Amino acid sequence: MNAQAPLAERMRPSVLDDLVGQEHLTGANSILRKAIDHRKIPSMILWGPPGTGKTTIANIIAGTLQLPFFTLSAISSGVKDVRDAIAQSLELNGAILFIDEIHRFNKGQQDALLGAVEKGTITLIGATTENPSFEVNSALLSRCQVYVLKPLDAKDLVVLLEQAIQKDVVLSERKITLSETEALLNISGGDARKLLNLFEIVVNHFDADKPVVINNDTVMKIAQKRIALYDKTGEQHYDIISAFIKSMRGSDPNGAIYWLARMIEGGEDVKFIARRMVIFASEDIGNANPTAIVLANSCFEAVNKIGYPESRIILAQCATYLASSHKSNASYMAIEEAIAIVKKQGDLPVPLHIRNAPTSMMKNMGYGKNYKYAHNYEDNFTNEEFLPDVLSGKTFYEPGKNPREEELRKFLRLRWKEKYNY
Repeated sequence: MNAQAPLAERMRPSVLDDLVGQEHLTGANSILRKAIDHRKIPSMILWGPPGTGKTTIANIIAGTLQLPFFTLSAISSGVKDVRDAIAQSLELNGAILFIDEIHRFNKGQQDALLGAVEKGTITLIGATTENPSFEVNSALLSRCQVYVLKPLDAKDLVVLLEQAIQKDVVLSERKITLSETEALLNISGGDARKLLNLFEIVVNHFDADKPVVINNDTVMKIAQKRIALYDKTGEQHYDIISAFIKSMRGSDPNGAIYWLARMIEGGEDVKFIARRMVIFASEDIGNANPTAIVLANSCFEAVNKIGYPESRIILAQCATYLASSHKSNASYMAIEEAIAIVKKQGDLPVPLHIRNAPTSMMKNMGYGKNYKYAHNYEDNFTNEEFLPDVLSGKTFYEPGKNPREEELRKFLRLRWKEKYNY
């Protein structure tokens, strides 16, 4: 092993048993391990966050099966490079072609792979951090098995650090005490490669002949990165999301952006942040600005496709829009009051005239009788009763005092002035 190589490269495992994480793919009786054991590897797309083992798994497969292994990067390679690799594979009677960041290949580059993958001339292993359903064309995707790699959890990452201390050709010669790991884990963001290389930088900061004690303060000082230590499962997690929501509710985009930055720097799940904004858009804005929930939902869909770091821009756009929008909790209060009455009064009967009447017997019983079809009347409106008798005239929805809902109030008042208090 080259002692001058980065720690992450020195610690890259060469057999499945040494791989940390991804037990669902590579553990005992798992689907990928069985394929390797039977020496029948399909072309595949490995989809997962950075630093979760995509390249490592590809190398292990090639090493275990003792097959020629070609590597291309989609950033710097083109169709000619793909065709050259396919030609070499033909001469060798088969090889593995590993393409990193395959989502960056355009349609023409991906199409160049189709024939060779279909005929088995090459076994393709593509690695991507993006959803292959969106980024890999359907023809190529249909010829590949997609394996999803899970983010490494804190336990897995600590195991990697301990293995480096004990087994690395360089670090094992030093006396290293790992007293705290939170800063290392937070700065690396779950990326094993980044974690190990940062760990090596921190260790190398100390004199080679002196003991090394690593704690959070030391890591942050050496990394020259000021971050808020952020426990994604503890009290601070709930305090910060609360501050974020309350800043948006208070129409302060600056507060919202600050707390959003705290969550981003702490490695919070982008889906969690986006999900809370979708809820907020309905609960706290509602009909004051119906576009808010459309934007929030689009934000949720987008960050699922994009991931960090680019998703921070999408989250920021949505958060500032929601914070700067008119607010109303009228819909939220309406459903809460309606649910409370349902719980209190139980299953009140549906008025006969608005019941469904699919059979002649139901029609004879009066189901749907005298129902007035609104579109047959002026302004598409009739003064019907749509609540159970005991709730007649009960107002659940009270439009908020904002320009959009004032228009709704005027609309409802014109139609229901004799029944509801609008």
